[in-house]
Amino acid sequence: MQIQLAKGIFLKATSLLNDTYFEGAIIYIIEYNQQGAMGFVINSPFHRKFNELLEFLDCPPYTLYEGGPVGVDNLYFLHKKPNLIKGGELVADNVYYGGDFSMTIQLMMMKTINESEFRLYIGYCGWEAGQLESEIEEGSWEEYKDYQLFN
Repeated sequence: MQIQLAKGIFLKATSLLNDTYFEGAIIYIIEYNQQGAMGFVINSPFHRKFNELLEFLDCPPYTLYEGGPVGVDNLYFLHKKPNLIKGGELVADNVYYGGDFSMTIQLMMMKTINESEFRLYIGYCGWEAGQLESEIEEGSWEEYKDYQLFN
């Protein structure tokens, strides 16, 4: 089956990726262009909550997700609140990537946003031009339809 790669699609690891970092992973693609692709593993909760990170001790105990093996020293986020979180980039279907993180922290503290409309990731997945296409061609990934990122 041919996969139409684009922002906003979900990919699921096949059994070819068993015993690797991506075993059982579901990826949400947030960027796809001539330079490559970027996404997040969306079904792998991190072993600590957001408020267990030293600089965010006063924040609510939001779930953190292991977004991928790249950039694990950084936090990334997806949300559905472009009216409250400025500077985010539309991915697809009212899902936005990033934005004003300081404002986002304030909204979390005021309980204006909740986990049903906001997700935090440690790290991301990245592929150079042609790399993800090759992995799909070899059968490592299949499209995962009808998945809901937010409840």
